[in-house]
Amino acid sequence: MRVTMTSVAKGTGRANEDFTGAVPTAAVLVDGAGIPGGESTCRHGVAWYAGRLGGSLLSLLPLVGDRGLPALLAAAIEQVTDDHRDTCDVADPISPSAAVAVLRLSDGLLEYLVLGDAVLVLDRAEDAPLVVSDPREVIISRSYEPALKAAAEGGDDYHRILRDLRAHRNRPGGFWVAKDDPRAADEAITGSCPISELAGAVLLSNGASRIVDRFQLADWPQVMAVLAASGLAEIIHRVRQAEARHAVAADDATITHCADLGQA
Repeated sequence: MRVTMTSVAKGTGRANEDFTGAVPTAAVLVDGAGIPGGESTCRHGVAWYAGRLGGSLLSLLPLVGDRGLPALLAAAIEQVTDDHRDTCDVADPISPSAAVAVLRLSDGLLEYLVLGDAVLVLDRAEDAPLVVSDPREVIISRSYEPALKAAAEGGDDYHRILRDLRAHRNRPGGFWVAKDDPRAADEAITGSCPISELAGAVLLSNGASRIVDRFQLADWPQVMAVLAASGLAEIIHRVRQAEARHAVAADDATITHCADLGQA
């Protein structure tokens, strides 16, 4: 498997709260999440959480055995939670969390997992791309958008609304992310596809997938064509242009492209 990746922070001098990495038969993307004030719950921060979770996953993924991807993600969540349980309020609703996308090659199959608002795109050689995403957080977040727009960003009302939104996290009827409870991994979107049917696969944080799902600058077949012709950086460049044009706050943007899957 040949892997290329790029990751750009939301702004100069800002910590990048995304993580991506790969081993010969697997790739991981972690999109960390937090809100102002979260520092009071975790002294390590969102970037630490995302990097620690991603590193733990990469160490576990080669251990195929009988463990499926949800079980490996649950083990990684438990490891990271144990790493800061004694120093941080890991159960607080605003402590660090993350969306996760994972793929693994095993026995002629590409296995995949998506938890939260990360996106995985399978580039099928003879068909349209298969887009794997979890819409639950987006659906719930949209119901809060009018209140957030009406509140002064950074003010008490704004933070209260965000806390209310976070209260839906890892709850039945809400949305699910990696945080402190390993059982959230059981809520991930999972599946598999024969490697022989695939030309490649792409993992994106929601700061990169907004080229399609927020700004509608392209559809997924067009994104795959741009990746092939111009590379990963061109996707993020177009996203940054759209953010500036629409006065939308930039987000960390990360893309990992996996090709030559049959050569794992």
